[in-house]
Amino acid sequence: MGEKLLVIDEGTTSTRAMLFAPDGTVLGSKSAELKQSYPGPGLVEHDAAEIWTKTLACAQAMVEKAGGADQIAAIGITNQRETLVFWDRTSGEPLAPAIVWQDRRSADICRTLKEAGEEPGVQARTGLLLDPYFSGTKIAWAMRNWPQLREAGDRLALGTIESWLVWKLTQGLHITDATNASRTLLMGLGSGAWSDGLIDLFDAPRDALPEIVDCAGRFGVTKLFGGEIPICGLAGDQQSATIGQACLSKGETKATFGTGAFVLTNAGTSPPTSKNRLLATCLWQLNGRRAYALEGSVFVAGSLIQWLRDSVKLIEKAQETEALARSVEDNGGVYLVPALSGLGAPWWQPEARAAISGLSFSNGKAHIVRAALEAMAHQSHDLKTAFAADGADWATLRVDGGMVTNDWIAQDLADMLDVTVERPAFAETTALGAAMLAGIGCGMFKGLEEAAAMRGKVEMFEPKLGAPARDARLAGWKHAVRSVIE
Repeated sequence: MGEKLLVIDEGTTSTRAMLFAPDGTVLGSKSAELKQSYPGPGLVEHDAAEIWTKTLACAQAMVEKAGGADQIAAIGITNQRETLVFWDRTSGEPLAPAIVWQDRRSADICRTLKEAGEEPGVQARTGLLLDPYFSGTKIAWAMRNWPQLREAGDRLALGTIESWLVWKLTQGLHITDATNASRTLLMGLGSGAWSDGLIDLFDAPRDALPEIVDCAGRFGVTKLFGGEIPICGLAGDQQSATIGQACLSKGETKATFGTGAFVLTNAGTSPPTSKNRLLATCLWQLNGRRAYALEGSVFVAGSLIQWLRDSVKLIEKAQETEALARSVEDNGGVYLVPALSGLGAPWWQPEARAAISGLSFSNGKAHIVRAALEAMAHQSHDLKTAFAADGADWATLRVDGGMVTNDWIAQDLADMLDVTVERPAFAETTALGAAMLAGIGCGMFKGLEEAAAMRGKVEMFEPKLGAPARDARLAGWKHAVRSVIE
């Protein structure tokens, strides 16, 4: 058996395969863009067959880069969470479009359940809230609206993206890891098992659900690459990034700024409870034992810059944004609330819509772009306030994701949060976390502490902005948010 680790990092806008050495060195990477479809307002879909085809091609390229299947010790998989795939057990083909985590089609179902008083009980059992974000509400909508799923009967299989990829890689193994299962609204957070009551609440077909497993272990093998390679690591992308950032002790916090923005604070071995509309989630499960995290989820982060580039044509490349932000002294009174898919934590307003406010003839493109970048720190400050109210304030913040390669954003986060921001030299911490789990699962590492040596060097950003300027910006932001939720 070889010593290289192959990671599949399946995200919202692209899929990637990366090859790691045991010391964390990246030996190769191959990615492919994924098409998102928007068939109507608030609707976001993927083609699961495209996800599989492009993921397979990327993985094949990295197997060849490694020198063959026998050079790879294990595969780790990390994935966009909550996105749901429905497929036929017999043919192995999708039965419907994959419903993406950003999709809001189940808002009416959530509203009905909230009005029936179901949310407190759901939160107590799952750590989650009733929102279209989560997979369970998507299942409820799909089973009611897509007859082909009901007609499939016992041929129906469903799962989040890692379930779909494992099924295709192994040609029939149906599993999900505890981190992804904890995002479905169907798993009891304390038990780590599917809940019959929750399954009934969301009309989920029990027999179509995968088996819940640990995040590290020898789960199965794939024979698609000219030899057998064990699949040994599984985790949702945000949990994987938290592991990749070595947030292994209670209180340590990371924020990933990718398509969305997600903050997780290690909460230890007991499920946390939030009184401020944050989420409790499984951070990892090893040897049947779970660690937990408190989480705040922002739906729109990097996708805002993509929207400015592709839909509004305000910029040609994302890399332009840093220079534009630096070209003006401040935001010129302009605020951008990026509720393009509703507002996530701590507001949870699925029907809120984005707004740009404060415009005058004195403003230009640079002010709008700067307001878009500032929204990252503003939204993060809202989360920090909620975390602090739940007794989990941030002493430092470890950041990663494509957006924070922008030094201006990293410094703005430090300034607006008034904490040290720590950015690793290797920004792909989501893939790194999956490599660490795969290394544990195949016996390369004894545990997370040993695997954490893969993280490498970090860079620090210290707060420089004075309190008056910070408070003025936050006051303007609060006014802007009120305008879209009231």
